[in-house]
Amino acid sequence: MVYTDYDVVSETTRVENKKDIDRRERNLGSASTEAGQDPSYKWIALANTTLGVLMASINSSILIIALPVIFAGLKVNPLAGNQTSLLLWVMLGFNVATTVLLVTFGRLSDIYGRVRLYNLGFAVFTIGSILCALTWSKGTAGELELIAFRLIQGVGGAFLFSNSAAILTDAFPENQRGLALGLNQIAGVGGGVIGLVVGGLLAATGEWRWVFLVNVPVGLVGTVWAYISLREVSKASTSRRLDVFGNLTLGLGILGIMLGLTYGIMPYASHSMGWSSPFVIGSLIVGVLMLVLFTVIEANVHDPLFHLGLFRIRAFTLGNIANFSSSLARGGLQFMLIIWLQGIWLPLHGVSFAQTPLQAGIDTLPQMLGFLAAGPISGYLSDRFGVRLFTTGGMLLSGIGFYLLNTLPVDFHYVVFAVYLLIIGIGMGLFASPNSAAIMNSVPAVYRGVGSGMRATFMNAGMMMSMGVFFSIVVAGLAQRLPQAMITGLTGQGIPTAVATKVAGLPPTASLFAALLGFNPLQRLLPQQVLAHLPAKTVTYITGKTFFPNLIGPSFMHGLALAFIISLLLSLIAAIASFIKTNQAFHYTDPDVEASEHQTVQTTGQQAYSN
Repeated sequence: MVYTDYDVVSETTRVENKKDIDRRERNLGSASTEAGQDPSYKWIALANTTLGVLMASINSSILIIALPVIFAGLKVNPLAGNQTSLLLWVMLGFNVATTVLLVTFGRLSDIYGRVRLYNLGFAVFTIGSILCALTWSKGTAGELELIAFRLIQGVGGAFLFSNSAAILTDAFPENQRGLALGLNQIAGVGGGVIGLVVGGLLAATGEWRWVFLVNVPVGLVGTVWAYISLREVSKASTSRRLDVFGNLTLGLGILGIMLGLTYGIMPYASHSMGWSSPFVIGSLIVGVLMLVLFTVIEANVHDPLFHLGLFRIRAFTLGNIANFSSSLARGGLQFMLIIWLQGIWLPLHGVSFAQTPLQAGIDTLPQMLGFLAAGPISGYLSDRFGVRLFTTGGMLLSGIGFYLLNTLPVDFHYVVFAVYLLIIGIGMGLFASPNSAAIMNSVPAVYRGVGSGMRATFMNAGMMMSMGVFFSIVVAGLAQRLPQAMITGLTGQGIPTAVATKVAGLPPTASLFAALLGFNPLQRLLPQQVLAHLPAKTVTYITGKTFFPNLIGPSFMHGLALAFIISLLLSLIAAIASFIKTNQAFHYTDPDVEASEHQTVQTTGQQAYSN
């Protein structure tokens, strides 16, 4: 099927008549008769899919804050040459696998059944969690094993993310979808914040395997519950063709860009960053070319992976622009805030490195509370009053929060910081559920699996790209200012200039991850014979928990300030996309319809952003 704007449909366009549309809506399921016979089913579907999305979302962020205890358990040296890239893949492997596979699994769910593949996702995710907890090697080998098992988790997460919204859209009537999809979206976005707190609590135990084992009982219960209680409401697609070349080019495109962003922030030759590396340049070029080729393939293949015709539905397009922009604004910035707290602010306030993960998780609670407070309310009210007020207002409020964060000094007052996080959380909560409902309501029932996968792909791709973009910005700020700051700081404590200059050659990425992991690299970089000539009090200060955060803090904030401004601009883009009113109808054509039935009809399904 091809979807086009009503205003540009030619007079000869073949379309389904009203009777056939009604038949398809009944068969393909918009709160189908089967679901309607059991009023409780929709709430069971909501509870189970929300649990699945929450579990997968928590897992996407739980590692960020628990990395110190995980790397300590794996006996990893954070200053080793290849550790930065491996550490990034430990964090990003789950999201990379999820993003690459989302739309593919959305298409497979339209063919083989959404519930069937969703249930499989619960099982695969649980198996991946068990394997992560059983990682048996140490050092680099242990990291590689953990990356592989995180990729397995990502496969399970892709099944869960790509099908949850479609299952809910099938189960709930249109006037309740905002609430249902809103709660599900709250679980998806809020889980990323909850994961920081859970990760901090588990890291405080000192046993890194609990970070993964915590998923297992939830996964087992969710898997059994899903197999017992969920059922197929919509009929499977009659076409069973899979867009192989579309899958391949999309996967290679995303992978190429992620490889380029990952290794672009690594040192290369004599450069502090790797943007001049042939591998980085080649990866980015190949990634972009693959994505361009992907769009060409999708425009010409019979059963595309990305139904480009859906972008002719303005509400779908604008909703995903806002969705992608908001994800790009918040994804990597959350990681930067954790580094700010865990590696700089908390040590400066006397918190031991062993306690910083837990305290950093607690300190981010205002953002979660704001999100959880605003999310259900906006989902419920948007069903009654329309989505524009909530999506536009939410992103404007988030933009204000990002601007306010930009005004903070390195050593801020926590109450002020908490208020700013609360503002961002409320803004994101107001935006998330109405945006999700608007996107899914604009997609006809036959393409809900693909539409759900596309929506989730934009969200995950935005968060992944955000990590790479903001990392690059902050590392560039460190590369510009940190070496001189280290030389000045060390020579001021009596370290010879030659030694200080050599130590200042530490790659900025290594400095950044050392701060995140609660590790003062000066303990290993400064020669013992140099330290032996210094007063004991000075040695304790230099190798303690406050000297290095004081050195890195101003340089870190130099890059972070630009990241905040970019998040502000992205929030404004999302607000503008949300504000644009779309009330035109859409047409869809089906070549299987009898020629005698072809007549021009105007459907009324394009009201997602009309209020």
